[in-house]
Amino acid sequence: MNLDYLDFEQPIAELEGKIQALENVKDSADISKEMDALKLKSESLTKKIFSSLTDWQISQLARHPKRLYTLDYIESIFDEFTELHGDRSFSDDRAMIGGIAKMDDYSFVFLGQQKGRSTKEKLLHNFGMTRPEGYRKALRLMKMAEKFSLPIVSFIDTPGAYPGIGAEERGQSEAIARNLFEMSTLETPIISVVIGEGGSGGALAIGLADTMLMFEYSIYSVISPEGCASILYKDSTKASIAAEYLKLTSKHLKRFKLIDKIIPEPLGGIHRDPEKACELLKKALIKELKSVQETKTEELLRERHKKLLGFGRFNEKG
Repeated sequence: MNLDYLDFEQPIAELEGKIQALENVKDSADISKEMDALKLKSESLTKKIFSSLTDWQISQLARHPKRLYTLDYIESIFDEFTELHGDRSFSDDRAMIGGIAKMDDYSFVFLGQQKGRSTKEKLLHNFGMTRPEGYRKALRLMKMAEKFSLPIVSFIDTPGAYPGIGAEERGQSEAIARNLFEMSTLETPIISVVIGEGGSGGALAIGLADTMLMFEYSIYSVISPEGCASILYKDSTKASIAAEYLKLTSKHLKRFKLIDKIIPEPLGGIHRDPEKACELLKKALIKELKSVQETKTEELLRERHKKLLGFGRFNEKG
């Protein structure tokens, strides 16, 4: 079993293993036809599998260990980035990356949650779980963006806010609530992108946006499938069932008008073609930055309030 592939990707892994084996001997034999046939078969199989993914399988893709993280995107698509640290009160939370960025002709204040890939990085970034000081750092930078009339771009990728005792003692819920309160009236454009996993208030605290984008195989929910299953079924192994009921994938959220746009992913997911994923994200961000730059502040706030007040409305058919 190839551990770089998820369970439902194993048939693809077997085919690609055969392709790799042929690559190793192609110099000593003419096997180009066999390789072309296998590549076509692999592409066809990938399209078939990814055309009917369940919500639980998409949840697994959103957490794929080789999926790009915030720092990967910063390095790939930003022309300049100056990181700013600290909440000016307690400490600098490395789960929240923030600073001033430039991409093409656009300058903006950037915020993003970082999970970390190696064990050392995961511990440094606390697995992407932000503490109160991280949210207060984010608010400090958002206020700076408002002062200097810079748009805000945030990347969401967290299982949720850190639930530790220390975080609660330092006012975790207040920090999240304060961010939501301030972002609702912030006089500068806000663009958010769910790049992987958007979990609960930990994600929403930097995601109250004028435009909410979401990668195709990302998830955004009030609770994780495992957490939901533990509460409803008293059994976290029933996460696959919970995922279907949570409607946490991009297609569901777009239909319910909880997000605005879906960014397509390369065939097989971001981890299969990181370069293409970066191109798609950059193109989407440039388009949104251009759009918000042309919008007057009064109209921006009016549309933001209208959008927020419209969440949760529904019609009953008798």
